[in-house]
Amino acid sequence: MAGRYHFRPMTPADLPQIKQWLSLPHVREWWGDPAEQYALVSGDLDEPAMDQFIAATDEGDIGYIQCYALTAWNAGFGAHPAGTRGIDLFIGEPSMMTGGHGSALIRAFVEELVAQGVPRIVIDPNPDNPRAIRAYEKAGFQKVRMIDTPDGPALLMVRDA
Repeated sequence: MAGRYHFRPMTPADLPQIKQWLSLPHVREWWGDPAEQYALVSGDLDEPAMDQFIAATDEGDIGYIQCYALTAWNAGFGAHPAGTRGIDLFIGEPSMMTGGHGSALIRAFVEELVAQGVPRIVIDPNPDNPRAIRAYEKAGFQKVRMIDTPDGPALLMVRDA
């Protein structure tokens, strides 16, 4: 497996890479229209409730992670402890889609959040994405229930500190 995972804050300089990744078939399958998603991701650079990161190994950048405070948009998530954060992510580099990188980088990111005092992390994958669900389970997330989101049905999964 490649070197350990690093998470650096995303900047406007990362947007060309994000745009390229969003256009790849394996990302587009679950994130949807690349132009729409690019507008959302780039627009969130100034969103106070959203922290955005580039996931990397010692060999280079491999993906995107957003970490957000639960807001009215996430009302369907239900009640959670104060300080709970939600995450969404994709691995952009196709060569990193195998070999356990997904669950390993999720685990590394979540452990950093827990070390910072985050009591709970939630994620809401598409229920038709077994690969993502399995990666989240391997990273310590538990299935909770089906929920309705503005993007459609999702499987709420939780990882407690």
